Amino acid sequence: MGGIVEVDEKIENAFMSLPSEDKTAVISHGAAIRFSELSKRHFLAGEKVRSFEEKYAVKLSEFQESGLPDDAGFEMHEDYIMCCHWSDVIEKTEKQMEALRPLLEFGVLG
Repeated sequence: MGGIVEVDEKIENAFMSLPSEDKTAVISHGAAIRFSELSKRHFLAGEKVRSFEEKYAVKLSEFQESGLPDDAGFEMHEDYIMCCHWSDVIEKTEKQMEALRPLLEFGVLG
């Protein structure tokens, strides 16, 4: 059942067999593409949180501190759960983008 590990190993071996110049090109192009994907996801997540906050006229952080109102209906519960998910996505994508920034300092090479 080593499927993913096996694939990862094959990819790593193929990558390591590349000339240095090609490794640099693959990394710089891959980092740029990945950063773009993460940036789009981060933007989408931000829009989802803003939409929730506009719909209920309250910041998510206020809901997280005080909890949902006692009279909150099913829709508000569902919206809150989804908004918390998108808030987590914002945090995760920010960390991932920050980790990629050093690879982007040199631009896309090769």
